[in-house]
Amino acid sequence: MIRALPIELIVLVGALLLLLGVLVSRASHRLGIPALLVFLVIGMLAGSDGPGGIYFDDHWLAQFLGSVALAYILFAGGLDTSWSTVRPVWKQSALLSTIGVAATAVLVGAFAHLILEFSLLHSLLLGAIVSSTDAAAVFSILRSRDVRLRGNLEPLLELESGSNDPMAVFLTIGFTRLLSDPSASLEALVPQFVIQFVVGGLVGFGAGKIMVWLINNLRLHAEGLYPVLSFANVLLVFGVASVLGGNGFLAVYLAGITLGNHNFLHRRSLTRFHDGLAWLMQIVMFLVLGLLVFPSHLIAIAIPGISVAMFLIIVARPLSVMLTLSPFPMSLAEKAMVAWVGLRGAVPIVLATFPLLAGIAHAQTLFDLVFFIVLASVLIQGTTIPVVARWLRVESPERARAEVLIYEEFVDRCGGELSEITLDQNAPAVGRRIVDLDLPPEALVVLIKRDGTFIIPRGSVALEAGDRVLVAAEAEALEKTRQILQGSNFVVRRRTIPKNPNKCPKG
Repeated sequence: MIRALPIELIVLVGALLLLLGVLVSRASHRLGIPALLVFLVIGMLAGSDGPGGIYFDDHWLAQFLGSVALAYILFAGGLDTSWSTVRPVWKQSALLSTIGVAATAVLVGAFAHLILEFSLLHSLLLGAIVSSTDAAAVFSILRSRDVRLRGNLEPLLELESGSNDPMAVFLTIGFTRLLSDPSASLEALVPQFVIQFVVGGLVGFGAGKIMVWLINNLRLHAEGLYPVLSFANVLLVFGVASVLGGNGFLAVYLAGITLGNHNFLHRRSLTRFHDGLAWLMQIVMFLVLGLLVFPSHLIAIAIPGISVAMFLIIVARPLSVMLTLSPFPMSLAEKAMVAWVGLRGAVPIVLATFPLLAGIAHAQTLFDLVFFIVLASVLIQGTTIPVVARWLRVESPERARAEVLIYEEFVDRCGGELSEITLDQNAPAVGRRIVDLDLPPEALVVLIKRDGTFIIPRGSVALEAGDRVLVAAEAEALEKTRQILQGSNFVVRRRTIPKNPNKCPKG
């Protein structure tokens, strides 16, 4: 057991696994292999059946870590989602997230009942567990594989993957309860699903609004506290929604969308923080889930696992998508692409721990089957998404590019500084026009804040006492600029990166 190992050894092994996951993910990107698959394989190799020899079978801890990690992944996905982009597809997404998930669960359950020696309820439980697409897998592969799809396909896929967990959770818990308590009925659980959806949605939307207000009005004394604030808020939203009977995953996703579609302080730094946090959570989640599985168990269920996985990929998901999207004017190729991007990832593996913790018969076999299905989905669908997009001719001619702001490029290349200089009453620049200051050619006045308003600096603008002047300058010219603006008594806030003389343009 991991808990029996020395703390120092756990920290060392954990750090090595994280580092290995980051390094190997770079190679996997070049080879066209999804990073999620690499993280799973690393976890399996580090486990008791692999050379790592780490024995881990704590299903409660795996469920806990998986749930927390998924919350942060969904929040980061929502934070990067533009409501104006997803608004045209919310109806399609709502149907895919409910009717589509239920249809997939029923189809997979019926097929599993035919080929497996399981009761109908056990088979439906398997279908429910693998019924939803995985947000972590969809966000990761679409955004890291440079895949751009035409029209509204991308927002539809991302919105669906972020919002279809409530139905899968409801079905999984419902069938688990029916198997553990024969006196329970599925009809009695329907109101709970409605409550989960409504409460989760209201908490998520309200929490997003509160987060906007907190970030913009709390006035924390250190900028580094804002990531801590948002980090805590995600856990708080998830916990409050769950305690009130709502779906915590839906709540954090909607909170992320609500926050991301408002103006708030430190937007870029907080977005980057949550993007990095989402990657960390993906690595941790898939490593832990990889540790949880015993590869030797997969051999015994290889044939039925492949059968169910292929039925899910080729029959169940496409049929449910075609049925659900039939009222909408989408081409057959677009619907086929939606069906193919129905990736299964960590969510089914986390849901598969519910029957294990409930002591359901055949729970371990169900878990192994789910893990095999996830591996097949990520390996088959995840590696072929760009190829299928080109084959179906739904690929956008535009390529996703990581946009770098001009000022960041300036700072990175030139080793320049972005400095905020506050002018006092005795500053030599007070009362003088910018054009008359004789600033160094390597320096530029970018923005002026005066009495709560922003002024676009022109040469004719005269500076006043109390002005906060934002200056971009190369490191060598900044000292002279300070002296010209403020003299020897200056107040300055800045960021600096060492200069790279080979990349900094002259003139």
